[in-house]
Amino acid sequence: MASYGPPDRFNEEKATYAVRGSDAPDIAAGVAAIRNVMKTLPVRPGVYRMHDARGDVLYVGKARALKHRVVNYTQVDRLTKRLQRMVAQTRSMTIVTTNNEAEALLLEAQLIKRYRPAYNVLLRDDKSFPFILLRADHQFPRIQKHRGARRAKGDYYGPFASAGSVNNTLNALQKLFLLRSCTDGFFKTRDRPCLLYQIKRCSAPCVGRVSVEEYADLVSDSKKFLGGKATDVQAKLGAEMEAAAANMDFELAAVLRDRLKALTFIQGSQFINAEGVGDADIFAMASHEGVIGIQAFFIRGGQNWGHRSFFPAHTADVPEDEVLTSFLTQFYEEVPPARTVFVDRELPEAALLAEVMTAQAGRKVELSVPQRGTRKRLMEQAQRNATEALERRLAESTTQARLTREVAEFFELPEPPDRIEVYDNSHIQGANALGAMVVAGPEGFRKGQYRKFNIKQAATDDDFAMMREVFGRRFARALEEDPDRDSGEWPDLVLIDGGRGQLNAAKGVLEALGIEDVCLVGVAKGPDHGREGREVFHLIDGRELTLPVNSPLLFYLQRLRDEVHRFAIGAHRAKRSKAIGASPLDEVPGIGPARKKALLMHFGTGRAVRNASLGDLQKAPGVSAAVAQQVYDFYHAR
Repeated sequence: MASYGPPDRFNEEKATYAVRGSDAPDIAAGVAAIRNVMKTLPVRPGVYRMHDARGDVLYVGKARALKHRVVNYTQVDRLTKRLQRMVAQTRSMTIVTTNNEAEALLLEAQLIKRYRPAYNVLLRDDKSFPFILLRADHQFPRIQKHRGARRAKGDYYGPFASAGSVNNTLNALQKLFLLRSCTDGFFKTRDRPCLLYQIKRCSAPCVGRVSVEEYADLVSDSKKFLGGKATDVQAKLGAEMEAAAANMDFELAAVLRDRLKALTFIQGSQFINAEGVGDADIFAMASHEGVIGIQAFFIRGGQNWGHRSFFPAHTADVPEDEVLTSFLTQFYEEVPPARTVFVDRELPEAALLAEVMTAQAGRKVELSVPQRGTRKRLMEQAQRNATEALERRLAESTTQARLTREVAEFFELPEPPDRIEVYDNSHIQGANALGAMVVAGPEGFRKGQYRKFNIKQAATDDDFAMMREVFGRRFARALEEDPDRDSGEWPDLVLIDGGRGQLNAAKGVLEALGIEDVCLVGVAKGPDHGREGREVFHLIDGRELTLPVNSPLLFYLQRLRDEVHRFAIGAHRAKRSKAIGASPLDEVPGIGPARKKALLMHFGTGRAVRNASLGDLQKAPGVSAAVAQQVYDFYHAR
């Protein structure tokens, strides 16, 4: 099977075809554009993208034979209403040919992730999954939580369904195997054990409390446990505890007893009995009134590593088999598949999916529907969880819809807001100032669309100027990138944490940009500053509104404000922490970590380096004459 690369490897075979016509949705113009493309389409595998008049991607699809697949879009009477709307907006297409259908399926998933088209089923959860990493680049390997690309040398165990599940497992593993979790830099500088040793969560290899051989034995046991051989580890610990007790070494026996307790805790917390299943991912689907929920269970080595609910977007009028197939393709675009993937229904493209997952994993992956035994029982449990999660989702959506209707009535909006943006500033006496924006919609918070704005121009002790800068950057960019407001990223309601002053600052910016139809509301704490329930809502026309202290709408608006507080403070803390670790020498071009360390070790502080003469700089160990001249010129030749 051919190896799969990024979409750009196919650029030499890509071509775009367009048709002239009106920019307004017109199904005849859309069909004409598609027919124009068909004149040169090959009968071979590939991926096609449909674009609107502005060039934005409407849909990404794959085909075993491009010509035979694309022709279906010209048969308008056979299309669903959703696809008819898509064809009406289509004005051009991009075609990419591939070597086979499996390559086309993988490329389709990559392009959907890149463009997020409006007519594709989308996996909305944009969080990467956490893993446990047992590093292999140190004499005393470190165990840690890991997200993102797996570049570090070592063994990765996962995915875990959530940060909570991986943290709980890590904590128990530290008690069970006493592996270090500190960084290599921290490890090098220790001359006595840290607190983790005192609370029996580390064996203190940093100060020689455990030998290389003994630590390697702990690492071996941890690999066995994470690989599904918990029974072997349990038997070994039990035998060692009995031997220690027989030898009257009660201190060692107590340590081994505590480790056995940790093992029992992990096994008890994994309430799903998946004995004999090995490594498996389990997916079950539930649907109601056009909303689809997918429940995923992650089983590794017969251990439950958590479960998560997904609610794909753009699923209306899409067959359920197609939704699940698209979901799995996008899900495994980044997450490595288990050896077995169980689904709750037969999929028409099951063999193709298994082929792609096998190529991605570098080993055989089986895709099947469980029929009996433990596998069947696990699938039934996943189905129950999928149904319950969907019911909760629909109940929350109903409540959310009611709240957004009340928001529209309270602020006199023409219709319930689809996008609410909330703004706040954060700084400490003007230092490390930034602005924050959170986004909410009918489905809740849209965390993937949160933004922070590092204050660059405004005086950082002037809240009004900071608000003007944030709004100027946010809406000037919106006008440039989406002047027609058809991307769905223009707010229907903007809430500003602050009173009349902050509101007027934002209002002035929008007026200067010629934006007059965005509803702005300032949220102030009212006369009893700091007391919940006394908020005053300032409107542009000068009115001030309040809500009863027990109003559900007030609680909702408070939750929006609290979320922007949380995000702003978190971003500010991260910026402040980074600034604390910064050095004045970071600004000097061409000075790497080794020379920076040499200069600081010789002079003591960054200020002393800045004030040093050229001769003194040249005397610093490890600093050449050229580097000394470079540092001196940076601070003095201005």
